[in-house]
Amino acid sequence: MSTLLQISSGDERALGRSLRTWRALRRIKQLHAAQLLGVSQATVSRWENGQSPPSPDEAERLRMLMAARLDSAADRVLARLVWQSAAPVHLVCDLTHRLLAVSPAREAQFKVPTSQLMGTSLWRYASEDIVAAEGRLADHGWFGPTPPAIEFHTRARDSDALVIRACDMRWVRFQLSDGSFARLVETVADGGGIPAPGVPDHAAPPSQSASAAIESHCR
Repeated sequence: MSTLLQISSGDERALGRSLRTWRALRRIKQLHAAQLLGVSQATVSRWENGQSPPSPDEAERLRMLMAARLDSAADRVLARLVWQSAAPVHLVCDLTHRLLAVSPAREAQFKVPTSQLMGTSLWRYASEDIVAAEGRLADHGWFGPTPPAIEFHTRARDSDALVIRACDMRWVRFQLSDGSFARLVETVADGGGIPAPGVPDHAAPPSQSASAAIESHCR
């Protein structure tokens, strides 16, 4: 098993329903998708209709098939906004947590060169609170047409590659040009409730957060 298999977003039937949208945007027929996933067309049909969830192995294959990639010029502009952000923020594939872009403030939490983490899944470094928040995503309508931003508190976790500091965190889901989804991971306040660098204080004059800037770009 790969390290990606342990990712669970709650009701895995949401993955199957996401496949229908992904296929439509890429103009991939159900039979072809079934062949790519190594299952029958009937199985894909049951997933897409929400009749049955994929098994853990099947869920991993779905995540890998629909993984986000920054292939278009517009998607690369989105990544550049993240790289240039003053806030502690990074962009990952929504389904695999593969690192796509990272701001300098977030890089400061890395213990290894960024090149070693780019394109790899950060899921293995997740705190217990991040794992728990992931498990509630389906309940929050994360895979629906208008997913809400998710905010939660995570306790600190140290690892050999990076440090997760105790903080309030925000997740925002964005659709890329090819129909796949990326997730913006933004630190909105430190463990004491103090706004993170580059994140506007709600008591101060309005300014644009990293997620708001990217949402503006995506509209």
